[in-house]
Amino acid sequence: MPQTMLSISTHGQGLYEFTNEVDAFIRNHHVGQGLLTVFVRHTSCSLLIQENADPDVKRDLKTFFGRLVPPSIHPDMGWVVHTAEGPDDMPAHIKAALTAVSIGIPINGGRLMLGTWQGIYLFEHRDQPHCREIVLHLSA
Repeated sequence: MPQTMLSISTHGQGLYEFTNEVDAFIRNHHVGQGLLTVFVRHTSCSLLIQENADPDVKRDLKTFFGRLVPPSIHPDMGWVVHTAEGPDDMPAHIKAALTAVSIGIPINGGRLMLGTWQGIYLFEHRDQPHCREIVLHLSA
């Protein structure tokens, strides 16, 4: 079964599209039909399939999650105990728990079965830059 690992460098919270890298992996393996599993090897970021046409969607999602789970120094977050790695760390774990760290995408005719406006994103939940590892595993 073909498998590879992608590294995505982030520069703070936000959505980082990597659909083109996934498309290239699929094309290189000439699979007619199958299932691609995408898995991120971290606990403070996640994966999303989301609209990739209007950049306002990315901005609004980042804003929504920031309001839903503010930094641990926010008065509403006084219950947080895990603060050793900074005020963005426990909120990042919560955001990752609310989203997905693994997604499956069907392949047909050698192409990802994404909709017209769908892209694959790493959703970084930490403030500092990180190098995130994403595993792509193809099952035919």
